[in-house]
Amino acid sequence: MTVKTTKKKPKKKNNSREYTNVLVLFTTLFALLAGYLVYFQAFESRDVINNPYNARIEAMENQVIRGNILSSDGQILASTKVNKDGTEKREYPFGCTFSHVLGYSDYGKTGIESLGNFQLTRSNAYFIERFINELKEKKNIGDSLVTTLNVDIQTAAHDALSTKNGAVVVIEPSTGNVLALVSKPDYDPAEIAARWNEFSNSDDGVLLNRATQGLYPPGSVFKTVTLLEYLREHQYETGGFSFDCKGKVTTGDTSISCYKGKKHGELNLTKAFDKSCNGAFAEIGRNLDISAFKSLADQLLFNKELPLDFPYSKSSFSLEESDPDVLKMMTAIGQGNTLVTPIHMAMLMSAITNDGVLMKPRFLERTESYTGTLVERYPEETYGSIMTQEEAELLQLFLRTVVEDGTASALKSSIYEASGKTGTAEYSSDKKKSHAWFTGYATDGERKLAVAVIVEGAGSGSEYAVPIAGKIFDAYFGK
Repeated sequence: MTVKTTKKKPKKKNNSREYTNVLVLFTTLFALLAGYLVYFQAFESRDVINNPYNARIEAMENQVIRGNILSSDGQILASTKVNKDGTEKREYPFGCTFSHVLGYSDYGKTGIESLGNFQLTRSNAYFIERFINELKEKKNIGDSLVTTLNVDIQTAAHDALSTKNGAVVVIEPSTGNVLALVSKPDYDPAEIAARWNEFSNSDDGVLLNRATQGLYPPGSVFKTVTLLEYLREHQYETGGFSFDCKGKVTTGDTSISCYKGKKHGELNLTKAFDKSCNGAFAEIGRNLDISAFKSLADQLLFNKELPLDFPYSKSSFSLEESDPDVLKMMTAIGQGNTLVTPIHMAMLMSAITNDGVLMKPRFLERTESYTGTLVERYPEETYGSIMTQEEAELLQLFLRTVVEDGTASALKSSIYEASGKTGTAEYSSDKKKSHAWFTGYATDGERKLAVAVIVEGAGSGSEYAVPIAGKIFDAYFGK
């Protein structure tokens, strides 16, 4: 008996479907990989290279001579000298003048040396030149970084601060360009390797960038914030306020005095601000809506991340409705528990004169090859409005009166119009010791410049900080 068997035909459709699925899977994986590589090259690669824990940094530096750092007008701020024996030495032609903003590239990297490490350790020299150098096992020359820093303004700020400890920040409000950033005490970045132990163990904190990381009680410069909160709670009416200053106000067993006990007499809101009357603003603070005050502080970036590429300290504002009146009053005049960085105060003044819009502080303009060919531009960035235009314009009026008829009258000039707020901030139990502050801006009708100045332990802002701001304004607008 013959049994017929029937061979089953392969299921071509199922196999075809499996092949399709595999093809789709591999295509998807390839697309994801390609997308990640593009993203990495565009965004993550420079962060990885700038990471001090990345072992590839040393390898890259062995292939490229670190590039130059330039001022906005092309002056060399940092360069690498190659000695006859092939060793390299980082040089800083201006010595201490740009120390904290440029940073250093030995014993780690700080400042712009860190911020621009990606750009400085790559080379966009001509392809043939790079090819030949690689064949000869010769290093290529790294790209150059063009910064926003202005040599004249940086020098003026550095010289004006003189031998005093403190900080100066200068910002162009319309762009966010940082034209100058000074912190003292300072150091020569070229001496970092030779004097590391001395600098790192200094009692004065030589390596601390006070402009971005120094936290200080703001003193009376904070009255600008208190004023804005008062205006909000009173529907921006300025005519209903009056205060009779007798030199001090008392709450419980605590007295709050005006500077040197000065009796200002009858004051309206404008006079209370331009004379920087502690008594008047202490009374304002006693009656503020604390919840709204805290919200305003948050809006102005206290206790918040700053849009800043440099290492920085967060400014802090702490106040509760349950806190005693004396703390509310002290907070309103810039004492209490409030701490700020100079660059934060410069950013606030920059936003006020820019009609409420804060531009992200910018240190880098562009990258060029060592021959000057453009590699990449870094655009200006808008952070956003931190107050309304109407609020900014109202604050501008108050800040102007401080120069016209108040504590910063020394800034009156025929070539620019200055506005701002002085501050004298107590920082210890010794009431005679205080930091000197000035925060403000100036304009000649076309250009604007915002500054923050703090002089540690100097005394009054009018006497010590205002003249420094004046020298900076003179250097900028006097051209």
